[in-house]
Amino acid sequence: MGNRSGPGKLARRTVLQVAAAAGAAQLAPPFIISARGEESVKIGLDNPLTGTYAALGKNELTGCQLAIEQINAKGGILGRKAELLVEDSTSGDAGTAVQKARKLIERDKVSFLLGNVNSGLTLAMAQVSNEKGVLHIVPGGHTDAVTGTTCHWNVFRVCNTTRMETNSVSKLLFDKYGKKWYFITPDYAFGHTLQEGFEAGLKTLGGTEVGADLTPLGTTDFSSYLIKAQAAKPDVIILLHAGDDMINVLKQAVQFGLDKRFHIAGAQQELEALEGLPPEARIGTWVFEWYWNQPNVPHLKEFVAAIQKKTGKVPTARTWFGFASTWSCALAANKAKSLEAVKMARALQGMKLPPEIGLMPDDPFYRVGDNQLMPNLYVGHAQASGSTPEDLFHVDNVVKGTDVALSVADTGCKMTWPS
Repeated sequence: MGNRSGPGKLARRTVLQVAAAAGAAQLAPPFIISARGEESVKIGLDNPLTGTYAALGKNELTGCQLAIEQINAKGGILGRKAELLVEDSTSGDAGTAVQKARKLIERDKVSFLLGNVNSGLTLAMAQVSNEKGVLHIVPGGHTDAVTGTTCHWNVFRVCNTTRMETNSVSKLLFDKYGKKWYFITPDYAFGHTLQEGFEAGLKTLGGTEVGADLTPLGTTDFSSYLIKAQAAKPDVIILLHAGDDMINVLKQAVQFGLDKRFHIAGAQQELEALEGLPPEARIGTWVFEWYWNQPNVPHLKEFVAAIQKKTGKVPTARTWFGFASTWSCALAANKAKSLEAVKMARALQGMKLPPEIGLMPDDPFYRVGDNQLMPNLYVGHAQASGSTPEDLFHVDNVVKGTDVALSVADTGCKMTWPS
């Protein structure tokens, strides 16, 4: 994947101070930014800029950058300029992610923490943000526990839970492609909970798991796993990877000819991966969490055009994650009229994202009780090409998040607020 989707060459530590941008979308009544000498409101992004998930992290950064421009064009946060501080968490080193989170909070005095793409790193960062009492928005770490068994009052999530993703596609796969499934799963929190979600659905539907393998993050050779999957003779091979790992496993599955014998599918798929694949490997049934080509969605064309102007490419779900997460910080503070984390968290619970930020048919909202955003999910199939060279996914069905999410009680979230 490399830097193909990124905003350009980045140092490991980047401080982004984005000036007000003319012509930004109208998102709130304008007000005057305070005197030039007043300290900015700092938002810290602790996300991968190197490694397996670099392209995903860089696209989230692009969305954050656009949001900062728009926020400042509309008067900033509580009348003060918004400033984005960026740290490279790496793609898989929890120790580095935690160190960077502490640096942003303790040294740089950020009022908000954003991150991480990697679910394991997200969980580790959430412990830090909760300890320090800082509002934390998770753009793209999916494992259920973030807003489930290890939920925190200060941690909100934009992307879906893994169970929302598997619930949205399991019955379709069972009814259309067969009841015997084989799993190839990345060996960390994200992959584990995706597989658990699919297994729960398969059990309910009366299907059979004919095998499963766990693969290390950053695997380049999937041949041994694919040979085992072939020997098990499943109806469906479920691939649960992301980033470079998804590119590698799909390429090799096609090289082995498995797509001619079995249906290839999974839950989360991303435009970054499809862009990195040859046309013949753009196959399978998947779930997108947001898509740039949605007819009749207000403000979507303006968002797509703004990202294309910055990068020369259409936005991905990751771009939207970063955009929505950063705007959530401003919305929380401006609604609470405060930078106190508890007040902002209370303000954000139950909040609907305005159409200019939600950018989907049903207004997504942060659910009271677990702080999980309830957006739409897009179930469909990958395609070699569509209406444009970047239209690589065909949406077959739009699913409401509220229809596939576990109830708050069933997530295991027992939220405790400061006294």
